[in-house]
Amino acid sequence: MTDATLLLQGLSERRHRRRGAETRLFEGGEGPPLLLLHGFGGAAWNFAELVPLLRGRRLIVPDLPGHGASTPLPAVSLAAFADVVAELVAGPVDVLGHSMGGVVGLRLAERHPSLVRRLVLAAPAGISSSTRLAELSIMLAGIVQPGRLAGRRVDRIARSRRLRHLVFGPLEVSNAELLTERAVHGFLRGSTMHTDALSAGLALAADDPRLDLERVRCPVLVLFGGRDRQVPLDDGLEYARRLRAPLRVIADCGHLLIGERPDACARAVLQFTESR
Repeated sequence: MTDATLLLQGLSERRHRRRGAETRLFEGGEGPPLLLLHGFGGAAWNFAELVPLLRGRRLIVPDLPGHGASTPLPAVSLAAFADVVAELVAGPVDVLGHSMGGVVGLRLAERHPSLVRRLVLAAPAGISSSTRLAELSIMLAGIVQPGRLAGRRVDRIARSRRLRHLVFGPLEVSNAELLTERAVHGFLRGSTMHTDALSAGLALAADDPRLDLERVRCPVLVLFGGRDRQVPLDDGLEYARRLRAPLRVIADCGHLLIGERPDACARAVLQFTESR
């Protein structure tokens, strides 16, 4: 697979302009709306394996500001990201946020409560990521840009078992063998297009959503990989406790659960968002 247009089949690309900034998003499907928010250094294409499994939903999948083909914001904060996302939806939606996207989802629920019906936090950042060590790690990643380097070699990585293990394991996934070529392309292609992912990472490090969780009123599900080595499961336990939310753990799965175990993620998302 070399054509990026095939990564989100069935969805149409469009652009939304706001105050000089442009957001690329993909939309399609029929049914209740479901908004998918990717993580730091990611792009809408990260959901390439998950999108086909979310049948019966109208999907809205943006590149967050400074990521993929979306332009950066002049002043970066995850609250500002949430405000951008709020303009992409016409009414109440269910939200799935992965990693940093989980924090954006929390900020969306806090700042625009009428827009969020239910919220799924998949391996959510925001607790361990708000430490000084995390900030230094993000700065280093922004300087070295390993994702951009890997993205330029995505075809070779997708076809090579050894390179998949080198790029994705063990920090990102539990079992790189489970990543399909589509998943590899989905995770790596967007990184070659980023214009300001570093500022988003620093905004993530500066944002501790625990200070405002009492303002999140919608039902929440916390979803975690049992072998997540990037965001500790203890963070999931704390989110679940503070939000009074159920915690669902996918065994033998790492941080990129949306690509490593999309089947389990889709079941959890659909069961939770379709429940009454």
